[in-house]
Amino acid sequence: MVTQADIYAALETVMDPEIPVLNVLDLGMITAVEIGEADIVVKMIPTFSACPAVELIRRNIASTLEEKLGRAVTVQIDREAHWHSNRMRDEAKEKLLAFGIAPPQVHNGEAYSEILLQTPCPHCRSTNTYLRSPFGSTLCRAIHYCRDCGHVFEHFKPLE
Repeated sequence: MVTQADIYAALETVMDPEIPVLNVLDLGMITAVEIGEADIVVKMIPTFSACPAVELIRRNIASTLEEKLGRAVTVQIDREAHWHSNRMRDEAKEKLLAFGIAPPQVHNGEAYSEILLQTPCPHCRSTNTYLRSPFGSTLCRAIHYCRDCGHVFEHFKPLE
């Protein structure tokens, strides 16, 4: 008998292909898990609507769960929920820092540009930074420069 705990334990091993230190649960991408008689249905939301990794993540969720749990798995995009950066676990933000990416700040409706300007450096934690480009290596990241330690770093953009 497969339990929800079994499914969530398996989901812990499905990593984001663009940020391999984060799994789909860290990112808050899973919105529901349903255990049927013959299959498992997992509902997920992409971090960004145009994320090129969505189909790869869907396939990775299905193949990982099928391999670990021995059941057919369907992964659906949850069209009733939308992802926002506040869905990320606190542990995910710590993992991002250790990986050298500034995590998103909590977004409570404040001015977006001010959030981007107040991004602490993941290397030295200084807030003496500036936004070099709102576009990073992926859609979900921006590029910043730290005036104190001299590092150029990426920032996982806050999104509400």
